[in-house]
Amino acid sequence: MREFPIAVVMERRRLDNLWVDEAWEAVGVVPAFAEVDPAPRQIVAETGRAQWRVGGFALELFRDEAENYFSNLSAPVPKVFVMWRREGELALPAAVSVSYGEAARWLDAGEQVDGVPMSREVADWVGEFVNAHYRPEPRRKVRRNDPLAEDRVASGGQA
Repeated sequence: MREFPIAVVMERRRLDNLWVDEAWEAVGVVPAFAEVDPAPRQIVAETGRAQWRVGGFALELFRDEAENYFSNLSAPVPKVFVMWRREGELALPAAVSVSYGEAARWLDAGEQVDGVPMSREVADWVGEFVNAHYRPEPRRKVRRNDPLAEDRVASGGQA
């Protein structure tokens, strides 16, 4: 399986601030294998806080990103990265990824990106892909700067 269907949970919090009255954030990602309707659906409505479940997304894995997936899985808390944009009254996800590199490219392009903790189910799926496709580069010996090396060469090997 090269795709993992998911839905994103977006949260709006009311703020007591003169310049900004609300803040949006992606707060979760859930499997969506049997999804019928991917449209945004409000799932929490509390004073000062509301959440929407937005479906229709799939995590995709690519061999050339395997090192970035490995780096993500090696982190203390692996993440699913959600790029989102404000559209009218809602903030809606535009793309999802488990690649550090892709998330960095989105941020470099000025996009809004949140990292949400990766579920065990997603982590296992990404881990299988990494085990099958990631081969670390062999380590190369690094020569340290030796301040006496030039003196040895100049004196015929004796310092």
